[in-house]
Amino acid sequence: MPSHKRKALPISVSGVTKTYGPVNALDNVSLSVKSGEFLTLLGPSGSGKTTLLMVLAGFTRPDCGSLKFGEEEVIRMPPHLRGLGMTFQSYALFPHMTVAGNVGYPLRLRKVAKAEIARRVDEALETVQLGGYGDRQIDQLSGGQKQRVALARSIVFEPRILLMDEPLSALDKKLRDQMQIELRHLHEKLGMTTVYVTHDQREALTMSDRIAVVNKGRIMQLATPRDLYERPANRFVADFIGDSTFLPVQRDGAAVTYLGMPLKMADAPPTTAELTLMIRPERITVSPDGPRENANNFTATATEVVYQGDSYLLHARLESGTEIAVRGGVRGGTLSALPAVGDKVTLTLAPEDTVLIDGSEV
Repeated sequence: MPSHKRKALPISVSGVTKTYGPVNALDNVSLSVKSGEFLTLLGPSGSGKTTLLMVLAGFTRPDCGSLKFGEEEVIRMPPHLRGLGMTFQSYALFPHMTVAGNVGYPLRLRKVAKAEIARRVDEALETVQLGGYGDRQIDQLSGGQKQRVALARSIVFEPRILLMDEPLSALDKKLRDQMQIELRHLHEKLGMTTVYVTHDQREALTMSDRIAVVNKGRIMQLATPRDLYERPANRFVADFIGDSTFLPVQRDGAAVTYLGMPLKMADAPPTTAELTLMIRPERITVSPDGPRENANNFTATATEVVYQGDSYLLHARLESGTEIAVRGGVRGGTLSALPAVGDKVTLTLAPEDTVLIDGSEV
């Protein structure tokens, strides 16, 4: 796309609420999207993430709240005047038009001259790696190619904000993984503010500058992928992002204990009334030499060992009866050094990987 693209706009959402009968689809939502940022709205079905995207697009009118693109209030502005690019899960391509006809449609609506349309359509198709496909019919394209056409159509008029509603969900896993990287690179190249909706945690972690985790119409946490994974704000976020084992812990004066064992921690625990120890399977290890002095040690019984090529997954039962998963690398492609089912094992957790979170239900 041209280097003279318009400057990306920041987005400011403040106090947006949308109800459908007794259901709060959006419950006093506020967030800011930085200019040129790739922000993902992540959450389960019915969480409110798509409703929030439709509010941004102008297809859903909230009951109250403010929405600004840059300094301009747009909450009452109709969709066609917001200057947004948008791609949908269904692609929403016109089957009777060629690829070039589809991509050029937004420019024809804007009364752009034919020669300029042709130039910008070619440029947009080159950007999404479909140069030379302009004369093809839509039914001649694969799913990945259709997705690229939909993307080219959404960027051809150089919008300052791009909205994407689960655009990769119809693709198979291999193509979806490939398109995630392509979309990330395209965003870096074009620099437009992008809001992306998905329910796929790995997709969100791969593509985003920041992620807003949405549940029951509220934003549970807004953070970078790394902070979200390593320091979730509450149990819902920790459970939704990645695999975890949760252990109840108690405060004992200045210490925090698990079954009477004081925990060694690198960070101060949250000040919330209820605390939970979150253990990611890749952060806890099997110690063949027994307990380690500068770690938190847990005694467990191996219940299952699963070989997964470059890694293994060990399931074990703690003395409390809680099942825990441990993931590690396989050296030399063998499991011979790992415990057998029924063996007693010592599991160790380093202080810096001892993460305490708000354990209350949210």
